Amino acid sequence: MSQERKLKWLNDRRIIYRRNPINDKPTIETNKYMFYENGTYECYHLFNSKAKITTYKSLKWHYLVLYYLNIDGVDGDEVSLEDDMRYIFKFIANKENGFVTFFINNKILKNIIKDVLIQGGDTPKNRIRKIIFKDFNDLTIIEKLKIVGKLIGRKKKSKEDIYDAMICISDKNFVTAEKITISKIAELLNCSTRTVHRNMNKELKQEKQRLNEEI
Repeated sequence: MSQERKLKWLNDRRIIYRRNPINDKPTIETNKYMFYENGTYECYHLFNSKAKITTYKSLKWHYLVLYYLNIDGVDGDEVSLEDDMRYIFKFIANKENGFVTFFINNKILKNIIKDVLIQGGDTPKNRIRKIIFKDFNDLTIIEKLKIVGKLIGRKKKSKEDIYDAMICISDKNFVTAEKITISKIAELLNCSTRTVHRNMNKELKQEKQRLNEEI
């Protein structure tokens, strides 16, 4: 059985691992969601699906985001930010804490942490998002899918639309969520499976596999 993430450890230390856009303004905003017609790169929602960290590349990206979001310090302590982040990074790298699926070589981990700290909290490269559902929105998975279909289902499909659809389907708040499939994406976007296949590049296929691993 998969080990649950120890998110309480992060929450108790007031470590930021989620943030909605702060500069980009939504095209449409309701009390349930925000829609960005041209997309936004400013949405950082770590650990929002059941998929865990499975590669060193993904681990480093998570570290870069955590450093960026917590650049003003962790929990207001006098301890240096770098010392704080080293402690957090090592906690996440420990397989027993439920964030990663593999045992991490200490030498490689040390080099990854060193590289992240050298970058000094620069804005990490992020995926573009068009639809961001607000916390505590009380929407069912079916209602979310209908909203996604209404907002992006009638336009020419893009890689960003497919990614938004996959994120919606894999939302960790729905314990009955099923595996992400091409047919489900096509149904959500009101298009053919051929259209989905045509617009899915290697990176999206890998992301689909990763998101499905813990569903």
